[in-house]
Amino acid sequence: MRLYQALRNVGSFRTSFDFGAREVAHWFPGHMAKGLKQMRANLKSVDCIIEIHDARISFSGRNPAFQETLDVKPHVLILNKMDLADVSKEQIILKKLKRNGVKNVLFTDCLKQRDDNVKKLVPMVVDIIENNPRFNRDENTNYCLMAIGVPNVGKSSLINSLRRTYMKKGRASRVGGEPGITRAVLTRIQVCSRPVMHLLDTPGVLPPKIESVETGMKLALCGTILDHLVGEEIIADYLLYSLNRLGEFSYVEKYGLQEPSDDIQYVLKRIAVKLGKTQRVKAITGVGDITITVPNCSAAAYDLIRAFRKGELGQVMLD
Repeated sequence: MRLYQALRNVGSFRTSFDFGAREVAHWFPGHMAKGLKQMRANLKSVDCIIEIHDARISFSGRNPAFQETLDVKPHVLILNKMDLADVSKEQIILKKLKRNGVKNVLFTDCLKQRDDNVKKLVPMVVDIIENNPRFNRDENTNYCLMAIGVPNVGKSSLINSLRRTYMKKGRASRVGGEPGITRAVLTRIQVCSRPVMHLLDTPGVLPPKIESVETGMKLALCGTILDHLVGEEIIADYLLYSLNRLGEFSYVEKYGLQEPSDDIQYVLKRIAVKLGKTQRVKAITGVGDITITVPNCSAAAYDLIRAFRKGELGQVMLD
């Protein structure tokens, strides 16, 4: 009866997210502008473009500034972090991408020591290159690829995974859980010896103008935009709304809640209490200032967001 009552309350939860008067967080630092310019300038030496994107947002946030790049070179779309996404949606995604003209797609989990889909990439790329004109590179027996994508989608992890798979070597690119780790422009890294194949690593590049506030929120939730540019509690609220909308209530058990909730302040306070995240603040009273201990909602929001990014709140598709 209690479970029935709890789930019945879900019917009164928000059906849309109120973005209010918020604007899209813009984050286009100098290294992104420089990277985009140099990527375009080096296209002549590239045989194939490898675009990496987060599988949880397969259709949101792909940089339209890349389109002119993709139009002139063969293109493979890697939807990475599939271990964090709902794998049952693969065929739906593939069909929709095909309708949009994207045919060469691979789903990967590049942090796995062995990912069978990563093994498919080199044969796929070789086949695509051999069936497209190479122009000035026609007599060159080596292949050169360029990895592109928005920040923190796993470009460096893909490079390291390819080197593990095809060269039995360790990582060549630094990886991290926040955007902006790769700042060097066009670092050339060998990822395969038979055939000889190099990949140009590039910094993640966001569009100078993100298409909508909701797209910006999805990018922020997946760690593509720095948290503080949006606000941890706002991101956590959008996460809570998304989890409830998708019927993914694993946060209830993880944080010891009695039932699903649509109230982010209630959820954050419960999380803070459970995790012992508190802060001391001054309170003004009629007899003078006193210091009281209150739940640290910012720390709780950070923990909730981090749990989502690590896949601890279920496999979720935000698109």
